[in-house]
Amino acid sequence: MSAIVAIVGRPNVGKSTFFNRMIQKREAIVDAVSGVTRDRHYGKSDWNGVEFSLIDTGGYVVGSEDVFEKEIDKQVELAIDEADAIVFMVEVETGVTGMDEEVAQLLRRSRKPVFLVVNKVDNAMRQDDAVEFYSLGFEKIYNISGINGSGTGELLDDLVASLPEQVKDDSDELPRFAVVGRPNAGKSSFINALIGEERYIVTDIAGTTRDSIDTKYNRFGFEFNLVDTAGIRRKKKVKEDIEFYSVMRSVRAIEHSDVVILVVDATRGFDGQVQNIFWLAHRNNKGIVILVNKWDLVEKDHKTTKGFEQEIRKETAPFVDVPIVFISALTKQRIFKAIETAVKVYQSRSNRIPTRKLNDTVLPIIEATPPPANKGKFVKIKFCTQLPSPYPQFAFFCNLPQYVKDPYKRFLENQLREIYDFNGVPINIFFRKK
Repeated sequence: MSAIVAIVGRPNVGKSTFFNRMIQKREAIVDAVSGVTRDRHYGKSDWNGVEFSLIDTGGYVVGSEDVFEKEIDKQVELAIDEADAIVFMVEVETGVTGMDEEVAQLLRRSRKPVFLVVNKVDNAMRQDDAVEFYSLGFEKIYNISGINGSGTGELLDDLVASLPEQVKDDSDELPRFAVVGRPNAGKSSFINALIGEERYIVTDIAGTTRDSIDTKYNRFGFEFNLVDTAGIRRKKKVKEDIEFYSVMRSVRAIEHSDVVILVVDATRGFDGQVQNIFWLAHRNNKGIVILVNKWDLVEKDHKTTKGFEQEIRKETAPFVDVPIVFISALTKQRIFKAIETAVKVYQSRSNRIPTRKLNDTVLPIIEATPPPANKGKFVKIKFCTQLPSPYPQFAFFCNLPQYVKDPYKRFLENQLREIYDFNGVPINIFFRKK
């Protein structure tokens, strides 16, 4: 599980520019998935082989100018509470403001590593101006330019050195199923119905579950951890501080799980916020099961289920090979079917195909349908193998890997799904020179 780094600071200091620069480095390699709507405030980055999650708090500021201060203070407190390291960003043009001093005061009390970053330092004169930020009481300042990236190398070296080492806990041996979704979608009710006791508080008020809680569970001769998370809410509508907290917690829960059980409220549909959670799980290469809860409240005819399913698949394209189960946590309708499906997805995710078998089945298909010629050059794929990773990744070795385009990758992915049953599991395909 990767560490969490939060970027805090007042509005307009360049947090989002810095954030975008950080995640681009990684996005180009890992997250180049076509058709993905990305959540601007969450991303993954790595530096010298150390992976970490980045949360930009800037987007969580709500209200007008006069309430900025209060909101920023809340966010900083929560970032201190939940993040492993904090990047405190200020900017050289305005100099030290009262709001900066207030944030600095909060951060100095924390025991977390804090990195004071002075942004917009893009020439030597501005370096001299940046000296005044030593008055905020931090030992070291980092002069950077978010726009062109100068100075970020030293900052990232020190940042990754301060992050906790990723230690594998013994309890991690059990598969982990994270139950995520919007507030009030019925996540806690679903777990209560499964375990047969009122383990979690359930109310009609959104945000009752404020923490991620683990429950050991045994079903179908298969033992695993169920993790209930605080709901992820739409940022613009939320004015309580719990929002930022719940987002961070849910990010942690998704990263630390094997299968994500996404609970959708049937009365609200597969809206933008649910899509964000879906793509967050996909981006982290987790197995995904979609549960449409409160199905007992929907007026139905013989076409309703099919229509709802099509609607969801349209929103999750191009990743449409995801199991969808219609349940009611209240009446316990199909709740065991939901868990059975999640167990199947977990097994598919752990599926290892012997190299010989893979070549025997896939190479004849490639021979019959080779990649289209590009600039008069023909791509010859000679060999393929599954990479030794916790989720399905395949490497195809060929003479001209740069000429293999996305449509052909998708074609190969669909063939692998058809033959080996990777239902609900993202697949990564790489082409390498042989």
